[in-house]
Amino acid sequence: MITLYDYELSVNCYKVRLLLNFLSVPYNLHSIDFFPGWEHKSEWFKEINPLGHIPVVDDDGYILRDSNAILIYLATKYDDELKWYPTRQAELLGEVSQWMMFSEGTTNTASAARLHDSLGYEFDIDACRSGAHRLFRVLDEHLWFREQQNLPWLCSAEFPTLADLVIFPDVILSEEGGINRVSYPAIRRWTDRFRRLPNFSLMAGVLPAGAI
Repeated sequence: MITLYDYELSVNCYKVRLLLNFLSVPYNLHSIDFFPGWEHKSEWFKEINPLGHIPVVDDDGYILRDSNAILIYLATKYDDELKWYPTRQAELLGEVSQWMMFSEGTTNTASAARLHDSLGYEFDIDACRSGAHRLFRVLDEHLWFREQQNLPWLCSAEFPTLADLVIFPDVILSEEGGINRVSYPAIRRWTDRFRRLPNFSLMAGVLPAGAI
């Protein structure tokens, strides 16, 4: 069985929990005292991940770090329909990869602002917030044009992919970093659709579908 080294309030850990739940894959949680204990920097944890980062998964002895790498691995191994990471559809896979790269930006801005405000990380908060709004404007416009084509998700498919999953947590928790989403109606509709997916799981700060 999979063991996920996890911190409940970590955006990247949440991404992995979301996919595991969407795929109905059983797993055990090994909670890490990320804050204030900094257990991920302990010597015992660095034997698992020398970089001292979470999440990490142990799939019956196969250990993997980095949330995007973990998501690709899980989607490829456990999604029989290959929808979340469509390896057999080259153009769609290209779109998914493109938006997964985009998510590095939302993590480094919106999620960084959240870490600044909630855990006291020393980031340039003004740069984080302005950078997040710049990316959110791009995302909102893209989603609006998708809606005009009756496409509900980021990529050219009628189903969500890892592209949606990796960006959703950064966006839905952005208010905790002082980034207001009131000016992004297409984003708000998209997050609401995502929260209505079967087996969607909540975390602290993520409200049920129908809430702003």
